[in-house]
Amino acid sequence: MTASTNTPYDALEVGQTASYSETVTERHIQLFAELSGDRNPVHLDAEYAAKTIFKERIAHGMISGALISAAVACELPGPGTIYLGQQMSFQKPVKLGDTLTVRLEILEKLPKFKVRIATRVFNQRDELVVDGEAEILAPRKQQSVTLTELPPITVG
Repeated sequence: MTASTNTPYDALEVGQTASYSETVTERHIQLFAELSGDRNPVHLDAEYAAKTIFKERIAHGMISGALISAAVACELPGPGTIYLGQQMSFQKPVKLGDTLTVRLEILEKLPKFKVRIATRVFNQRDELVVDGEAEILAPRKQQSVTLTELPPITVG
């Protein structure tokens, strides 16, 4: 089991950073399509995708959004954080096998425990694939939690 300790509002500093990485796999694409209902063939059908501007299958854009959510929830500020909003712009396609790194940076501490965070996602070539910004409600107190281990999931 993995433990995660948050950074409460009072300990957050403008310029503070954190990162979170994940490699996008076929399993991610299949699970995300099942969860979201987004079965666009550009994500799932190689023959179809070969005829698009991408020339191959690409990952759902919102998989990057989900990784941003994981970074905010588990890294900075971490457990106890509440999402208030997220702005995202997609810069480059994400392909199967890409390793994505979410880079977070505290931009501004606002009143009432609100915080603005830069949420940028880069691929393994250090190319910006998603540029964005989140507004969150930071936790008030420090806490360490054990992150729940998920059971194996089969798609089918």
